[in-house]
Formats: sequence, C-alpha cells, structure tokens
Amino acid sequence: MSFHPFLVDSWISRELLLLIVLKCGFVMRTDSCQGVLCEVINLHAWSLQRRKDAICCLSPPEASSWLLLAPLLTPPVPVVTAPPCSLCPEGAHRFQWIRNLVPEFGISSSHVKVLSSPTEFYELLKVQIKTAKQRVVMASLYLGTGLLEQELVDCLEETLEKSLQAKGSSDLRVSILLDYTRGSRGRKNSRTMLIPLLQRFPEQVRVSLFHTPNLRGLLRLLIPERFNETIGLQHIKVYLFDDNVILSGANLSDLYFTNRQDRYVLLQDSPEIADFFTELVDAIGDVSLQLQQDDTVEMMEGMVHPYQGDKVAYCEIANRRVMEVINSARTRQELLHAKTFHSSQQGSTLLAQQGAQASGGLKPEPDTWIYPLIQMKPFGIQIDEMVTETLLTEAERDARIYLTTGYFNLTQAYMDLILGTRAEYRILLASPEVNGFFGAKGVAGAIPAAYVYIEHQFYSEVCCLHQQERVRLQEYSRAGWTFHAKGLWLYLAGSDLPCLTLIGSPNFGYRSVHRDLEAQVAIVTENKALQQQLHQEQEQLYLCSGVVSSSTFEQPNRYVKLWVKLVTPLIKNFF
Repeated sequence: MSFHPFLVDSWISRELLLLIVLKCGFVMRTDSCQGVLCEVINLHAWSLQRRKDAICCLSPPEASSWLLLAPLLTPPVPVVTAPPCSLCPEGAHRFQWIRNLVPEFGISSSHVKVLSSPTEFYELLKVQIKTAKQRVVMASLYLGTGLLEQELVDCLEETLEKSLQAKGSSDLRVSILLDYTRGSRGRKNSRTMLIPLLQRFPEQVRVSLFHTPNLRGLLRLLIPERFNETIGLQHIKVYLFDDNVILSGANLSDLYFTNRQDRYVLLQDSPEIADFFTELVDAIGDVSLQLQQDDTVEMMEGMVHPYQGDKVAYCEIANRRVMEVINSARTRQELLHAKTFHSSQQGSTLLAQQGAQASGGLKPEPDTWIYPLIQMKPFGIQIDEMVTETLLTEAERDARIYLTTGYFNLTQAYMDLILGTRAEYRILLASPEVNGFFGAKGVAGAIPAAYVYIEHQFYSEVCCLHQQERVRLQEYSRAGWTFHAKGLWLYLAGSDLPCLTLIGSPNFGYRSVHRDLEAQVAIVTENKALQQQLHQEQEQLYLCSGVVSSSTFEQPNRYVKLWVKLVTPLIKNFF
C-alpha cells in the first residue's frame, strides 16, 4: 500500500487520518499497520526533514547565518513591523506598532494586579460576581459540574435575584460563552448547570455555545464525543464584571480553582477594555448556538448555521462581526489618542477635566498599554499570530524571552523563529507528571508521552544547532499539581525586568494558531512596580522547574512506546 504526498498534506486528509486512527483504537500491534503508518509518516515529514538535514549538516557559523533566513522558510504569514512611534521615547513605547492592528488602551499601572494562585482566582471570581451591578460576561472553554462550580452559579443566581429585588426590573445582564462540544460532554455538563439560570432569569441571562464550522457532515457523525473536540473549540478565557476584567488561561472548573497552575491578571476600573471584550463575546455569541430553557439550541434569527449552513457564508459573517468590533474600538481609541495628544501639545487641561468629571474622578496618566490580540483562523483572523511572530522576529541580541505553555507543541513557524533569531529563550513546559492528561484512561493517557516525544525532538534540534546555551528548556514539576500556564515575558537587552507580557488563552501550538478561537492581551508597561510584579510572577513559575538535558530523556518515565512515536506526527496538530 502506498500514499500520495498530497493525501498527507491536505487539510481534510488530516481529519480522515485522525478518524482512521480513532476507529482503529490506536491498536498498532501488527507489522502491517506499523508499516502503513511508517509510510504515511515518512511522506508527511519528507520536506521538513530535508530542511532540518540541510541546516544540521552545516557547521555552527554557517548554521547561524542560514538560520537568519528562518522567517523565509516558514509559511507565508504577513508580519507587521514598524519603527518606534515618533511621538514617543524609546522603551516600552517601541511596541506601539501593535496599534496598527488592534485598539490600544492606555491605563495606569495601579489598575493592574497580577494574581498568583488558583484559590486567589476563584475567590476573586466570587467577589466580582457578588458586587456586579450592570454586567457579568464570562467566556471559557467550559463550566465544570462540581461543588465549586455550583457555588459560582449560586453566586450568579443570588446577584441576579438581588438586582431584581432592588429595582423591580434588573439592569444586570449575564452573558456566558462556552464551547458547544466541550460544554455538552456527558449527561451532567455545562448546559445542565446553567439551565436553571435561564429558566429563572430568561430576560437577563444569555448562554451561547460556539460550534466550530469545521466539524460538519460525515466527520461530525463519525467522530465520537471528546474526540470531536480536537477539530476546533471556543478557547477564549475572559471574565469581566462591570468595568473589571480578568484575563487568564484558566477554565471555570474545580481543578483551575485548586491545584492547576495558570496565569491571571486583573484590569480594574477599565471601562474601555471591558466594553471591547463585552462586544467581542457578543459578536462570537451572535454566531453561536443559543441555549434554550429546555436544553435545546437555536441559532439567532437570520444567522447562518455553523455546521448545517454554508461554511463559507458562515465564516464570512463571523469574520465581519469580529472585525467590526476590533476596527470600531481601534477607531475610537485612535480618536481619543489624537485628542489627548493635541490637548497636551496646546497645554490644555480641559479635556482631562471633562474626562475626570465623566468618570467621577481624576484619572492618572497612563504608563501601561493593553493590546487585545485575537486569533480565529477558521474566520481568517490571524492577529495574534502576526504579532507573536513579529515579537519573536524583532527580539534583539541579548534580549530574553521567557515563554511558557502547558502543552509544548509549537508551530513550525514559531520553532524556526526561536532557532533562527538571536534573543535568549527560556521555555517552560509541563513535565509528564503535571500534564493535565497524566493518568487519564484510554488513549488520552498516552498524550503526556506524545508531548515528551515532541519535546525530545525539539531538544535534539537545539543540540544539533549547538544552541543549548541560548535556547533552554525547563520542566515545571510540583507534587499534587498540574500545569496550564501560558504566555511570555520579554526582557529588553540590559534590563532585569520585563516590559511586555502576553497573557491569555493561546498555547503557541498548531491548535491555537489554526483551529481554535483564541484571545490574549499584550501588556506593555514602563512602570517599574508593575514590571516587578510581572518579574515575580515569572520567577515564581520558573522556581518550580528543572533544566532539561540529554539525561532527562533517559529517565524511565520518559520512555515513549513505538506506537506513540508512530501516531504522534499524524495527530500532533489536534492537541
């Protein structure tokens, strides 16, 4: 049996190969099965291996020069570069080119608080829900079904009830966005947890369930529950209450409230940022299935169905809705920036006084800038990818980038940039024992081994290029905990503190870039106190890690079975 290379490289073949593997139950015991898989793998990796061989066979000086061409070897994704803003000094403001793509929100660093623990995150959620007066907007992959999650739902019910009693007609609106497939898993699920709120407060509560347009037709009928989540998800994690916004990678589940380490940042008294994310969640909600009181789902009137309707038409509508939110917010912020700059040039304080009166007090001058980065490749939106690639490309010699992901499965473009640019990298990833799939039943239990295999391959390439000092891998390990943190911290050359961090839902992997809906923010600050907060956050995470070396992969718990090695290249783009 033989396979044409096109079969392996085409998008739909990946889905069909996944389905074949699932239906076979990953039973790769016979020589014939392994032979077939080996041929597929060889074809699939042929062009990539030729490139790796070409680079690795060079001497170190030649390899270094060759790797400067790494961005040219990656898929043709547009990269945005721009000189520092001519109106601003060097330093944190060098990143203002990002506002060419997304709105720029200037705030005071005193409004930013970095959280460090799941318990702190959970308690803050409850406090914010209980004190909300106008809006509660929560976007997550799913809502768990345990006691802690029920307590959150009870808090929502109590707050809605108080709002009704206080005025007779409630001004409080609750909007919840979850993923359809993950939120529908099992008999007791996210939907059944939220239906009582819909039944009791039908005018105040909205629950939207995003369904990827890529899961449709025969594929949707054949792929079983749980595995259907590999095709694409709503992965954004944003929790906002009135004008306070929490950005995180954590879901609404008990593990994320107790012993699953993630990252969390609170932006307080930030109405423009809260408005933006409210509009973003509303836009995604409008193209999502709406949960009804009887546990059925419906699309909004006149909206194209995500898996029954025309896929191209649906994606065009979704693109238009999301880009309207981004562009309108960007226009508003540009006008505000222009007015503020014009006012400061004239020495006038009238605009500031008017703004202070409208907000009830004098706001401090911004020393921190927030840039929302959206990635929705199914809709043709690649902003986060463009900004991340540009940050990696432009990182200067002696700059340091601390990058962390709970699931180490970088895209080829990101790997090429890390290996081909001059900044120092400290990459934090999960050891097998703190991987969220460690100890799982069935096929999922082999996922940590697949990540070990991917990690080993990348580490081997680092060694092949003699980059061990510049690119260092570190594994997070903590007894009784799992690891889910993601993001990066950028330290400019000669600086002991970071001036930029990325925080949100993306994992820097294929799924984040190509399959799922993702959002994070770039926080740029010139305030030393906030830079110190971010530095301490980074140090706290990296303190629980050990440096990866060749001996790491000789440990018994790093043994990877043959069938995992065979299957991983086929399915790595699904997790």
